[in-house]
Amino acid sequence: MTRYSFAVSTALFATFLAPTPIWAQAAAAPAKTTAATTAQPWKKIPIPPLHAFKPEQPKRIELTNGMVIFLQEDHELPFIDGSILIRGGNRDEPADKVGLVAMYGQAWRTSGTTSISGDKLDDQLELKAARIETSGGAANTSLRWSSFKGDFDSVFASAMDLLQHPEFKADKLALAKRQIDTSISRRNDDADGIAIREAIKLVYGPTSPFARQTEYATVNAVTLEDLKAWHDKTAVPNGMIVSVSGDFDAAAMEQKLRAAFEPMPRGQVMAEQKFTFTDPTPGVRFANKDDVNQSNILIVGLGTERKNPDYYALSVMNEIFSGGFGSRIVQNVRTKLGLAYDVGGSFSASYDHPGIFYVEAGTKSTSTVAATKAMLDEVNRLKTVPPTATELAKAKDQLLNAFIFHYDSPDKILNEQVTLAFYGYPSDFLEKYKTGIEKVTAEDVARVANKYVDASKLGIVVVGNQGEIKPALSTMGTVTDLDITIPPPPAKGGK
Repeated sequence: MTRYSFAVSTALFATFLAPTPIWAQAAAAPAKTTAATTAQPWKKIPIPPLHAFKPEQPKRIELTNGMVIFLQEDHELPFIDGSILIRGGNRDEPADKVGLVAMYGQAWRTSGTTSISGDKLDDQLELKAARIETSGGAANTSLRWSSFKGDFDSVFASAMDLLQHPEFKADKLALAKRQIDTSISRRNDDADGIAIREAIKLVYGPTSPFARQTEYATVNAVTLEDLKAWHDKTAVPNGMIVSVSGDFDAAAMEQKLRAAFEPMPRGQVMAEQKFTFTDPTPGVRFANKDDVNQSNILIVGLGTERKNPDYYALSVMNEIFSGGFGSRIVQNVRTKLGLAYDVGGSFSASYDHPGIFYVEAGTKSTSTVAATKAMLDEVNRLKTVPPTATELAKAKDQLLNAFIFHYDSPDKILNEQVTLAFYGYPSDFLEKYKTGIEKVTAEDVARVANKYVDASKLGIVVVGNQGEIKPALSTMGTVTDLDITIPPPPAKGGK
């Protein structure tokens, strides 16, 4: 949370929680309470319309070698943060080496460079209260650094050394492998984690790059040569976006970055893969976990992309359906029917592929079937019961009032601009959000609900204690048992 949002939140809590002085209560209290005087006076307070959203855009620079740079000055504190986003992530790694990018992202930093080990680099950075980190993600890998303004030059030089002269070491790769192996061995400990993992596999398909999981064999197959080859293939300037924010002069910073990055030669950018998506096969998938006394339920299907023209209407529909305690799913399944400890959902939107439409709940074992049916009823009500004027107004207000806090600092705006550029979105995408939401009508919500929501194209995943689920899940149709056993590690000396 930023200092600004914390201050705002603190002020709001103070407003609502501060007790009213007794003298003020006495002065304000009427002699008699009648139906006419119990009106809610706060509803008469005029609420001005929101101002236009015009964030201060970072400076965008494109070098001759194809690298894109964003600079965002922020002189509030004497710090400078930097980031290099590199195309190519774990969805691009070979299917028989799932986990490669995660291990690369760790071993890259912990190994260090040809001139300094990762451990010694840790010591140097600690003395400056600075940091340099690397990581692997779904669509990219990244190198990030942060330091006091006065230490920028030396910390940036270390970051550039790591980018251009990494030295991947066997002991650091072995450490990364042990850590992933440990997470594999424990991935069935948590029922909620099982449900989420299996639901993602159901939506995208078990072999999809968006759903496949690490196994002992795929981790074991990764070699030092794989890490080096990945770095050589991806660390090209025309596949990078560099961003720097903090207490600096943009013109001077541009000169430093040009001097560091412009000599790097262009390379072959990793080609974008084309993925196909189909709706999950309907039916119930069940994973038995006999050490729990409740069920985790997920009803899932394909969501949408942010570039979809219906994104704004779907966002409002989603808020009405599952946007917090006042949403339909919470009010009806949890509050009125009392069928869930927690319940929620989202018609999510990703940048370059469909997100996931999901409804989830945790309930006691004996309520599993009733809770699932109630959740499906709410999904169907999206198509049959248009939003009321109150629902529509509240959903739009909640979306717009929350939106600004996602981008209430220069650093947040910079990060979003980098993301938009990475996925090829127009730079004014954020500015269109307010107008897009405001234009949504009840008819728009009803239209997208009927267009995109279809209960017959949703799959159901349940993780729970089979012996305690009464009535049985089979009362809802065909039940397929999920195999969540963990394949054993390969034999010693094998791949």
